[in-house]
Amino acid sequence: MPVAIIESLDHEGRGVTHVDGKTVFVDGALPGEEVEYSVYRRKPSYELAQISRVLQASAQRVTPRCEYFGKCGGCSMQHLDPVAQAAVKQRVLEDALWHVGKVKAETILAAIHGPSWGYRYRARIGVRLVPKKGGILVGFHERRSSYIADMLNCEILPPHISNMLPKLRELIAGLSIPDRLPQIEIAVGDDITVLVFRNLLPLTATDEKRLADFSDAHGVQVWLQPKGPDSIYRLHPVEAPGLSYTLPEFGVTMDFRPTDFTQVNVEINRLLMRRSMQLLDPQPGERIADLFCGLGNFSLPIARSGAHVLGVEGSETLVRRAGENAARNGLQANSEFHAANLFEATEDSLAALGKLDKVLIDPPREGAIAVVKALSAAQLPPRIVYVSCNPATLARDAAVLVHEKGYRLKSAGIANMFPQTSHVESIALFERED
Repeated sequence: MPVAIIESLDHEGRGVTHVDGKTVFVDGALPGEEVEYSVYRRKPSYELAQISRVLQASAQRVTPRCEYFGKCGGCSMQHLDPVAQAAVKQRVLEDALWHVGKVKAETILAAIHGPSWGYRYRARIGVRLVPKKGGILVGFHERRSSYIADMLNCEILPPHISNMLPKLRELIAGLSIPDRLPQIEIAVGDDITVLVFRNLLPLTATDEKRLADFSDAHGVQVWLQPKGPDSIYRLHPVEAPGLSYTLPEFGVTMDFRPTDFTQVNVEINRLLMRRSMQLLDPQPGERIADLFCGLGNFSLPIARSGAHVLGVEGSETLVRRAGENAARNGLQANSEFHAANLFEATEDSLAALGKLDKVLIDPPREGAIAVVKALSAAQLPPRIVYVSCNPATLARDAAVLVHEKGYRLKSAGIANMFPQTSHVESIALFERED
């Protein structure tokens, strides 16, 4: 079995080494370690492998808390100390900025840390009937597989959800269509937990009674989704409060539906909000655009500062939700929301927003390349704060802002939104001096 010394970690948390001119990516290996590994995929220029034995361990290696680590695909970095995880992610961000965008931040921001376990307030877990494994499985997919991991608990889900997994298996096994409920979407608010069951066939009256009893027994709301995300409806209890989360520092409460996009890590979202507002520094009277505004997560704290915020989002449903949240928080006077496809932004569509003092951009993984290219010479706000969930697209967009639009990358850093995984959330500040 081949032996190698691991040189670094890649953006997916895999150990990287070079053997006979080939790059080898080793799952589960850490920098500085001497390991035995076995190859599971060979390509002309690289190989994918998994660790077989650690011959010399890194001082940063820790014992994974979860018994399913290595098989379940939900986590990839439980073997690395959480503080070291953040350092690795910071390095991934800096490498992407330089190698993809040829830019460097003038200041590296301290990593934003939060809880390492039990943090995942949003999740989509799979359901599969597998008679050979005893019946119903409920959990995340196995690593490198479409199979559902055979798991009875999960360390990154809130404890009350983790403890519920075996009971969910029993519940679904007792329904009339156990093989036609492929997933459960979990949404946890400040005071309420919702389980959305994706049902491909109608449920019987007995099924609905079982679900209602489960709802009462475990203090959760049960919703059904017979078709697309917009088809969801509350099954039990019929009348009940909706989901919400708070941003106490800004005096804001956000209502949301179970399938709306919200950040999975509530504590990190609050800390990221504080950092973003510090960098943006909204002032009374300023006109600030919040692009890809969703249901108003960043918009309402901006509005609370006294600035006038213009939220733009592609989903009309989320635009409506943002307006409702502004009204709930008494912020409709200095906020407005518009539906527009920002992936097709043009100079004219951005100019239609009027003069902007500052801009906050919080795009999905695809980034905001159309937006940054559409910034015209007549409309270059002095300050842009960019919140990113993909270092590669942030780096690509940063290259346009710095090399074509005349901005300086003043600072950048990561927020460890998804501890135990390789996912990198980051924030960057761009400033332009006329």
